Amino acid sequence: MLLFFALCFVGVAIAGASAFVIFWPLTLVHVRDRHAGTAADFGSGAFLDPRALRWLLAGGYRACGDRSLSGLATPARIALLTLISGLAMAGVLWLASELIP
Repeated sequence: MLLFFALCFVGVAIAGASAFVIFWPLTLVHVRDRHAGTAADFGSGAFLDPRALRWLLAGGYRACGDRSLSGLATPARIALLTLISGLAMAGVLWLASELIP
């Protein structure tokens, strides 16, 4: 039963990854077009750049004061958190299934 729930969390992580792949590039394009200073901090190829992901997870987009940016970055942040937490919970349940006889 634990492995079934672990598989369900993998499905949740896949849903988070799908939403992340939709909203994060839109956010990066918006940052590139309207917030040149922030885009320069990320550099090119910021899709999986740890600094850009840290900026997203920390909510750094709120400091820009752009409601359109918040409208794109907030779903990307929620999707990334869903992806991370889904994989973490799947890993915890898999580990529990290995340790519990």
